[in-house]
Amino acid sequence: MPANIRDTVLKIVLFSFIIGLLLSFFDINPTELLRNFGATAEKIFEIVADIIEWGVKYVLLGAVVVVPIWLVFFAIGKARGK
Repeated sequence: MPANIRDTVLKIVLFSFIIGLLLSFFDINPTELLRNFGATAEKIFEIVADIIEWGVKYVLLGAVVVVPIWLVFFAIGKARGK
């Protein structure tokens, strides 16, 4: 088997394994996925949206402290000519 075909097959197997783990994490099995594809996609979208909503809150909270400190150090660096 040529190297590029073997590499492609290995990549497909690896990605299939990773996607299978993710779907298992969301408690989705193959028959449920095929039977309720629309509902499954909606469920995954809701979970991802919840994770993003959770993360953005903390990023904004941290930015309230980090950005002003960064601006001070940036201004000091510019004043020194760096």
